[in-house]
Amino acid sequence: MTDRIIPIIRATRATLPPGRDLAAAPEGELVDLRRRRVRDLRISVTDRCNFRCVYCMPKEVFGDDYAYLSRKQLLSFEEIERVARIFVDLGVEKIRLTGGEPLLRKHIENLIERLAKLPVEITLTTNGSLLAKKAQALKDAGLHRVTVSLDGIDDAVFKRMNDVDYAVGDVLDGIAAAAAVGLAPIKVNCVVKRGSNDDQILPLARHFRNSGHILRFIEYMDVGSSNGWCMDEVLPSADVVARIDAEFPLAAIDPNYPGEVAERWRYADGGGEIGVISSVTQAFCATCTRIRLSTEGQLYTCLFAQSGHDLRALLRKGGGDEALRREIAAIWRGRDDRYSEIRTAATALPAAKKIEMSYIGG
Repeated sequence: MTDRIIPIIRATRATLPPGRDLAAAPEGELVDLRRRRVRDLRISVTDRCNFRCVYCMPKEVFGDDYAYLSRKQLLSFEEIERVARIFVDLGVEKIRLTGGEPLLRKHIENLIERLAKLPVEITLTTNGSLLAKKAQALKDAGLHRVTVSLDGIDDAVFKRMNDVDYAVGDVLDGIAAAAAVGLAPIKVNCVVKRGSNDDQILPLARHFRNSGHILRFIEYMDVGSSNGWCMDEVLPSADVVARIDAEFPLAAIDPNYPGEVAERWRYADGGGEIGVISSVTQAFCATCTRIRLSTEGQLYTCLFAQSGHDLRALLRKGGGDEALRREIAAIWRGRDDRYSEIRTAATALPAAKKIEMSYIGG
């Protein structure tokens, strides 16, 4: 089966003619230096998390004495809404709330209610720990969908990955609660780290088949500078698909929209679909339409960025919306990021101080 699958995966990234970009916008729309348009805005609402996942916020770095941002450093809901409105005017079609753990931000429902008035899809990524309690309030506020992180279905493996002894059952309860109130289709994300939780690929596939939820596997990435990333711990998505296909035959399906980062596969017997996100082995920089707003108002044009652009200062100096719009448009027009392509070509770049994933979301 492996010989059949791997060429299909590689073809997905290789069929783009030179100089052509699936995410490129029509003439007159806002595009960056590589002709990619802005479509997705990710907003981090907190730098705090109640998990200590080994690939994101390891305890040895994010210990009890770690200095988080103060309340006054955080963007207010009013400031976030203002920035979001300008982005929507510039072409953004989807807003995702992230963290840290976004459900730790007090009164997050109030922010969702504000953003839900915009003509865009509003989604949220969570570790699921508070989802059972908050699912109804999130839906009532106007949230459309949730994505839940779950790095194993075996309790011992999952507790080792989250490193705070949090049980799988509680996350599954959160997923069930979200489904019950209509926050669907629910996506369940698993970051695969070779030698740590890759034995969970098939158990997760078995559990979520025929559930109506979309299980996605993400290659372990070198986000930030604290997770001790090395290439040897990356399990290529091709291997993930091969393992599942050996038990449950799969067929490739088209992306939902240009620039979608997940490669989609359906079970041949109709049991639903899975996805793989392969930013290490199959870089998708050419079609990336994402931009990220950090908890305290730094704007980042790449998940692997080393620096951002300070929007908070402009917001708090009394600059008008037109000045903010010009600044945001200029930042996007000057965007030339393609870190994953460079890192893939070189296997691994030399260590550099990059922004932590817990600071700007995944």
